[in-house]
Amino acid sequence: MLKISYRIALTGLLITPAMMTLSSCSQTPKVPAESVVIAEPIKPAYIEVAQRDALVIGQKIWMNESSAKIEGLTSWNQGEHFASLGIGHFIWYPETNHRPYTETFPDLLKFLKERNYTLPVWLQNITVNPWPNREAFLAAKDTPQMTELRQFMLDSIPDQVQFIIRRLEQALPVMLQTLSNEAERALIKTQFYRVAQTPQGVYALLDYVNFKGEGVALTERYQEQGWGLLQVLSAMTGNTASPLQEFADAADVILTRRVQNAPAERQESRWLLGWRNRLKTYLEPLTAKN
Repeated sequence: MLKISYRIALTGLLITPAMMTLSSCSQTPKVPAESVVIAEPIKPAYIEVAQRDALVIGQKIWMNESSAKIEGLTSWNQGEHFASLGIGHFIWYPETNHRPYTETFPDLLKFLKERNYTLPVWLQNITVNPWPNREAFLAAKDTPQMTELRQFMLDSIPDQVQFIIRRLEQALPVMLQTLSNEAERALIKTQFYRVAQTPQGVYALLDYVNFKGEGVALTERYQEQGWGLLQVLSAMTGNTASPLQEFADAADVILTRRVQNAPAERQESRWLLGWRNRLKTYLEPLTAKN
């Protein structure tokens, strides 16, 4: 049985690894009252995942995005205006003004530099995707640059997970800032922490925020309705003993609504089955690959 050690601080409380583990156990752990430690003030970084455990989560995210295939570390989906790189398919735009989704690959490179990675020489001073379109990107798939990029993405999997963790750390305050109603803010905080305290909850939150974003960008809307983490947390019923099941069910509702609202020419229904299969992984135990 794999146990993922991590640490997550809640408002006024510090939950420790002894109290919370990601494991193959399906029951939500109960927090003993004597284990609660008052932690004031809370540090900005409230989620910590060991590198060895980040690799396990990274493999899971990589499997979700591209069946854990090496070639999937450098991809450009048909109909998209950007490359999707790394285990999390981090977005990288070429020189364009059409940027409906949040770009994340340049920030990933900055993060990896902060963690003392040496970037490939050709990546060190570049700011935009050098391939202008999907055709040029695919034509370059066997070039030394692309081969080097895939290897760099392979070598940095645990820290790509740490990058997603940083995004999740920033997601909650960003989401709360968009809400003017205190009751709404309290609901989102409650649901966020209900999910985070389940065995696979941190993985589910990490994967979803990387997968579909925070849900706060106005450009990430169809018919004025978003599909990010904020919308999923808002759609949770919040009154059952299975918050992770609630989260997966709410995500299904939100993603189905996205497909229904999407412009017909995008044909987003082709992705819905894969998205639903991804949501099922939130309810499965995290296990290391042999």
